[in-house]
Amino acid sequence: MNARIAIVGDFDPRNPTHLATNEAIQNGARSLNESVESEWLATEASEHADFNAYHGFWIAPGSPYKSLFGALRAIRYAREEKVPLFGTCGGFQHIILEFARNVLGIADAAHAESDPSASRLVISKLACSLAGRSLAIKLVEPSLVSSLYGTTSVIERYYCNFGVNPDYVSALSSRDLQVVGSDDEGEIRVVELRGHPFFVGTLFVPQTRSRPGEPHPLVRGLLAAISGE
Repeated sequence: MNARIAIVGDFDPRNPTHLATNEAIQNGARSLNESVESEWLATEASEHADFNAYHGFWIAPGSPYKSLFGALRAIRYAREEKVPLFGTCGGFQHIILEFARNVLGIADAAHAESDPSASRLVISKLACSLAGRSLAIKLVEPSLVSSLYGTTSVIERYYCNFGVNPDYVSALSSRDLQVVGSDDEGEIRVVELRGHPFFVGTLFVPQTRSRPGEPHPLVRGLLAAISGE
């Protein structure tokens, strides 16, 4: 299968996480002996793009995005049409935002980075920045994410200053978006959507750990879901 992945985000060649995303996809594709074409799809272009042209989506780091609407449109499409999607860092945050708006009915759910004065900040500034830190994460078993890692305890690296507002954790956990990874304080770090072939968000940035011959298990899992393995 010659798969096409849309990396939804505003590409910056100076951003190491963007370069790592490209490399991680190819590392994973080689491990599966698959041919994968990845294409950066700017968030503004995502406002009117034909998503049928893609077999999978990666919502990239690098928020605030130029078009919040474009990013959320891609996430909603993948969620509703059951197309494999992976969101990392800013992508994780916008998975939460899209779910809050379109599933939980919080129409004015907002992100503190782009709208800090909003009344319903589902994504808020973290009390302590995670940028540049590698921290332990506990994974729920059974879950797709824990099965891909093959363990319930991992260490991953972050590049962010925003996360899920604790006031909305109960509401988020009441539906099919499952919290499957938390830090030592119980803060949400990984989510996956029940009943979807692959719909995963991580606040950390796993692609920076991918190496030739050693693809990250979550990236490999995304590509396997796209290829139907």
